[in-house]
Amino acid sequence: MPLNIPTILTLARIVLLPVIVLVFYLKAPWARPLCCAIFLIAAITDWLDGYLARKWNVESEFGAFLDPVADKLMVATVLILIVEDASSWWITLPAIVIISREITISALREWMANVGTRAKVAVSYLGKLKTTLQITALAMLLYKVDMFGLPIYNIGIVALYVAAALTIWSMVDYLMAAFKVTVKNS
Repeated sequence: MPLNIPTILTLARIVLLPVIVLVFYLKAPWARPLCCAIFLIAAITDWLDGYLARKWNVESEFGAFLDPVADKLMVATVLILIVEDASSWWITLPAIVIISREITISALREWMANVGTRAKVAVSYLGKLKTTLQITALAMLLYKVDMFGLPIYNIGIVALYVAAALTIWSMVDYLMAAFKVTVKNS
């Protein structure tokens, strides 16, 4: 396995997860904003690793495997923290939808790879939009402090619900693409 800068960035995203958890539970007024900042740094590495891998032509099978794993670990970890902190059904519900979709699509991609049609369920624009909105919502929910008179946490809840709706939409989109390929190849 060749270790290059994009792969190191992806691994760094995974390494930052315990740091996010640790900072999240600190009882200091700066803990939540710092947790949010670390999360955003990790999210930036998600964009940066793919950009650099393509630009430097160092894309690898390992990197292609590890990147979505790191993304899903990051989103699931933060969702679990936020659900535990809020302890309410209105945060738990979209979290379950988002995590369930990630598991479903991961399984779908693995199955499609086994039948040789993984490219048919590659990341779409809708999937990228969903991820961007998820990251934004999660950052706001981590931050939790009002900013410029805006109720950041409440805006984050609304964004989480919109992200959950996009999550369902993108899952249906992926499932339909897979179904078409499966029917066509039958």
